[in-house]
Amino acid sequence: MMNKETTKTLPVLDMSCAVCANNVEHTVAEMEGVKNAVVNFATHTLTVTYDGDVISLDKMKTEVQAVGYDLIIEEENASEVQEDIEAKRYRLLRRNVIGAWTFAIPLAVLGMFFMHIPYANWIMLFLALSIMLLFGREFYVNGLKHALKGSANMDTLVALSTLIAFIFSLFNTVYPQFWYDRGLEPHVYYEASGVIIAFVLLGKLLEERAKRNTSSAIKGLMGLQPKTAYRVSSDGTEEEVMISQLQTGDLIRVHPGERIPVDGVVTEGVSSIDESMLSGEVIPVVKQAGSKAMAGTINQQGAFVMQATGVGEATMLARIVRMVQEAQGSKAPVQRIVDKISRIFVPVVMAISVLTFAVWMLIGGEAYFSHALMSAVSVLVIACPCALGLATPTALMVGMGKAANHQILIKDAYALENMCKIDTVVLDKTGTLTEGKPSVVDSYWFSESKKIYLDVLFTAEKKSEHPLSIALLEWLEESGASMIEVDNFESCVGRGIKMNVKDRTYWVGNRAFKDSFDVQLASEAKLVVKDWSKKANTIIYYGCGSTLLAMIAIADSMKMTSPQAVGLLKKKGIDVHLLTGDREEVAKATAKEAGIENYKADVLPEGKEDYIKELQAKGKIVAMVGDGINDSQALARADVSIAMGKGTDIAMDIAMVTLMTSDLLRLPEAIRLSKQTVKHIRQNLFWAFIYNLIGIPLAAGILYPVNGMLLDPMLASAAMAFSSVSVVLNSLRLKYTN
Repeated sequence: MMNKETTKTLPVLDMSCAVCANNVEHTVAEMEGVKNAVVNFATHTLTVTYDGDVISLDKMKTEVQAVGYDLIIEEENASEVQEDIEAKRYRLLRRNVIGAWTFAIPLAVLGMFFMHIPYANWIMLFLALSIMLLFGREFYVNGLKHALKGSANMDTLVALSTLIAFIFSLFNTVYPQFWYDRGLEPHVYYEASGVIIAFVLLGKLLEERAKRNTSSAIKGLMGLQPKTAYRVSSDGTEEEVMISQLQTGDLIRVHPGERIPVDGVVTEGVSSIDESMLSGEVIPVVKQAGSKAMAGTINQQGAFVMQATGVGEATMLARIVRMVQEAQGSKAPVQRIVDKISRIFVPVVMAISVLTFAVWMLIGGEAYFSHALMSAVSVLVIACPCALGLATPTALMVGMGKAANHQILIKDAYALENMCKIDTVVLDKTGTLTEGKPSVVDSYWFSESKKIYLDVLFTAEKKSEHPLSIALLEWLEESGASMIEVDNFESCVGRGIKMNVKDRTYWVGNRAFKDSFDVQLASEAKLVVKDWSKKANTIIYYGCGSTLLAMIAIADSMKMTSPQAVGLLKKKGIDVHLLTGDREEVAKATAKEAGIENYKADVLPEGKEDYIKELQAKGKIVAMVGDGINDSQALARADVSIAMGKGTDIAMDIAMVTLMTSDLLRLPEAIRLSKQTVKHIRQNLFWAFIYNLIGIPLAAGILYPVNGMLLDPMLASAAMAFSSVSVVLNSLRLKYTN
């Protein structure tokens, strides 16, 4: 039976805290046929890798529903369905916040300042019960669901704390004599029940608003693809159809100013396209018949017809969105530690709350019953697993979104967390440091009147089939050369070409071909040849008869930004190494030009992997940067793997990070973003842990023996709401950090 291992990112519904995310993750991960399951509470998504022969998405959905949550498994418009549901939930949450505070403000005023007016307790009972039933009902429904299944979450803490305060207050309202008989004053805490719910709802609303901003990058990418396209029928007419109706092979007309709907090849027309969203290049690219056009890019001038080659999930844009989504759903190593803590967080807090009540009762007996109860309630309210659960994923989401805006695609949270630890970078040469194609880098002319000679050379190379002729033609076209009439064109395989123009014999070729025409080099020309040879350039000789007209140097030229990128990496204290399968002199010249001291030539693919192993054996944390199939082994071996965006699909599939513009300057930028993101994760975790470590003992009444301070449950609920919001806001700060 063929293995159908698939990775999907599915929206999860009805999660209210980080504990819920752990419940869903654990449920799916335990199912047979599931290889890996990760739930991101910040994005409310499940990223699952599973064997389609063993388990289906429908089965997963059923199991998740059984533990009180839901999955959206419809692939075509899952994100839209999730967005609609979340928008409705947000509107309901906003309504509940407004309603809860409308009742909570008079309730708090009565409870604090006018508690002795006639029927005050009954008025407060009505206000608190209205808040609990009308606006906080979800806490009790969800809390009960989880209790029946033997689990607990944030809703459990809110439901327990408010019910305890309410039931105690109700008892004191209906039967105050119980306390009078014991010489004690009966107290009610209706305001605690109502205001706790109001604060928790407000915290959730602020949290949701902030979380929406953390996912703005991915929403921006998804918004680049238009909803409709103009499909051209066989009779030449066009009709506007939904993107989902397009199929591979369809002809689509793109008008000026429109975004290109799918990936395809231009079949008719000429235009210029703004591809900056994919490449980062602001200069429009001219497209004509045979040119590739990518979904999401913008047609600027002319109209054209294209044939679809990639639709739906098969487009480059969809692939980028998928990569970013999966990356945002992945977990950094530090998050796994936090998840273990979150899993036991609620039961531990409930145990501390019971212990708090017991200790107070042991210390003061019945006289301290109110203190004991309110301290236990405050412990339940102030504890916040959400702050812990949001600390890492929100920072990762913002960091990855910011990276995507800089044309850096990070596929894995591990890479984002560990890029800042890199101390060694190993670079491939061709396509990474260099352009990856031959081009003319220098020329030396022996004649002043070059125009006719350029035209002859252009004509010769137009007729040539030599691989280097493309480089020569590009250079000649920039020089303004044009075609002329020639006679007796002859290709001399392995040496060069020759032809006649007006009874004169012109030739282009290598050194051996030059020598066959008995051409001698002057001393100055020999120095030029020596210099070019040191740089490992390929030298083309061009002459007429026994007269040498020009020498042309061809090489795989260095990208303009590569030496600068190497310099920035070295400034960061990172060792830079060059590995290439090219010969020694080429490697040496390239390394010197780029400013790299450590290089190795004539390296086979397995040799690159061995080189990285050797570095790792010395305790180095190694990043490998490459773009070809021959780099795939080394990429897989490296601690952090980085592919160039214009390289092979295999390299990009293996790599954790892709530099979409193939500009090496993106690498120091990626390392800088990694450092910023990790810094914010640490800040978030510090405050989340410190908040709970300080807040829970404070709520339990640890300061009461010192200064008589007891934390009011209302203040505890405000502090809990603020903790989650502050973590998300700190993550958002990363967006605006330079």
